[in-house]
Amino acid sequence: MAAPDFDYESFAQNLAAQAQSLVPSEFDDNQKQYVINTLGNFSLLSGKALAEDPNLNFNAEQAVTITQIIAEWSFHKSVDLIRSGIPQQYWDPVMQKIAYTIFEIAKQTFSQGLPHDKILELIEHHVKKAYNEAVGELKDKGVIDEGLMEFALSQSNMDKMAQEMQQSAEAGVPAASDVASDVSSPADAFPKVDSKVLKLATVAMLFNKMRQDRVQAILDKFSPEDAESVIKFMRVPNLAEKIGPDNALRCLQEIKMNLPKNADLTPSRVVLQIRKFASKYSSKDLDTLLIRERMGVKRLVFNALEDKYYDKMPSKVASIVATHLLNSV
Repeated sequence: MAAPDFDYESFAQNLAAQAQSLVPSEFDDNQKQYVINTLGNFSLLSGKALAEDPNLNFNAEQAVTITQIIAEWSFHKSVDLIRSGIPQQYWDPVMQKIAYTIFEIAKQTFSQGLPHDKILELIEHHVKKAYNEAVGELKDKGVIDEGLMEFALSQSNMDKMAQEMQQSAEAGVPAASDVASDVSSPADAFPKVDSKVLKLATVAMLFNKMRQDRVQAILDKFSPEDAESVIKFMRVPNLAEKIGPDNALRCLQEIKMNLPKNADLTPSRVVLQIRKFASKYSSKDLDTLLIRERMGVKRLVFNALEDKYYDKMPSKVASIVATHLLNSV
């Protein structure tokens, strides 16, 4: 059965609205509109299929995730196409091939119940393959020469944004696309850290693991600009890896709302916290909840169920994970 509870029209409109502030500043109005329209149209079409096609069997959450993945890659690859110098009349066929590829791979991988990281990895592989093949076909038809083809294949807005974010975090200053003011959320909720960008990204990393109603309640306390920035970061694939464990840990230690007061970091305390979290679920439900978590987190949880501590994870990190799991339910 399809996902009738998925309001794909509103979701597609929201994704397109978020994309407006992410489009590269050097693009002219026509180029900016192309990126926004492409993302919005593909999100709408995929969302409609997921919500209404009786042959598909995805719930609303899965439909949202698939549509969001299509939106993200539509954004990045349309930016790559524009930067490539390929004439505009050839953009749509390339983007259509990419969108179709994402939709088909997403359907297959979600139906097979693959881990989320594996799904994203497979989709990225096939997106790059589809893009390379489509650009290669333009060269074979004589539309572009070999030099332009190689330049087009070298484009990666995904990598460019990740590098900018990392450089901004390392430098301790916001990226050009981020607002320059300090975070305007309550000081007792989010104490100041060196970089606003890093701080918002870390908050987004936490929000990706929390219930949406809890996320919205917290976002309501942010300024509209800061809330929008957090939402953008929540859409970045592999966000935790891009932030880096040292940066994430430093920020997590500053975010009091996600750290226990007078925390007892002993292994026995961590085991008790995790057992408390796990006691609310059946084994099957617990497997489902942990499907997107890293192997270390899974081992920490399953060891705790046997009243054992996973000693390969530092105690501070284990405590943060345990607190996060408790706060995510």
